[in-house]
Amino acid sequence: MDVSFLLVHSPSVGPSTWAPVAEALRARGHLAVVPPLTDVTAGPPPYWPGLVRQVTASAPRGPLAVVAHSNAGLFVPLIAQALAGQVAACLFVDAALPPRDGACRTAEPEHLGFLRSLADDAGVLPRWTDWWPEEDVAALLPDPVTRQVVVAEQPRLPLAYYQEEIPVPARWDHVRSGYLWFGDAYAALAGEAGERGWPVARIPGEHLHQLVAPEAVADWLVATAV
Repeated sequence: MDVSFLLVHSPSVGPSTWAPVAEALRARGHLAVVPPLTDVTAGPPPYWPGLVRQVTASAPRGPLAVVAHSNAGLFVPLIAQALAGQVAACLFVDAALPPRDGACRTAEPEHLGFLRSLADDAGVLPRWTDWWPEEDVAALLPDPVTRQVVVAEQPRLPLAYYQEEIPVPARWDHVRSGYLWFGDAYAALAGEAGERGWPVARIPGEHLHQLVAPEAVADWLVATAV
């Protein structure tokens, strides 16, 4: 089966975080699309309907593998529902893992205190890379040029984005699913994915390791999608 890849980046960053993997997939003969989501919080909340519309509007025809990184994972059930009949696989890369049904929040309650401390008087957060020490950000990215691109395209998200409740349609994961993780912060989620019976793999690295090892990530996506 010839599967196209819909690569969904976290709204905290931008589409360049998937660009090298998209290029690697295209070099293997696959169609790969990275919908830009840096403006999904431009209007009033709730934000998730606009994000889902923007992703699905970019989806090519035919069988799809929906691939999510970081907190974009939480939107996969809604994307899969909107593209019902097309989705061949839901693949998570160092990503938040939604429940099987019910609802979830963009940030865990224990993380909201940290986010509130960063927000300005208008309730707007700094860019994601400005949350962390300089040396931690440098370790995430493969070179200064990539860093410049990734940092420049990041939006400043409202705190309300991280307080939003996202519905989770039942049976969204009846299609093939898989989990690839990089760093220790996602080890528990990888374990949960394994308990669900999904194929799980690790490429050791930092949270944006798809920028460092795009060929290896593309290999895993192709092998797991069908």
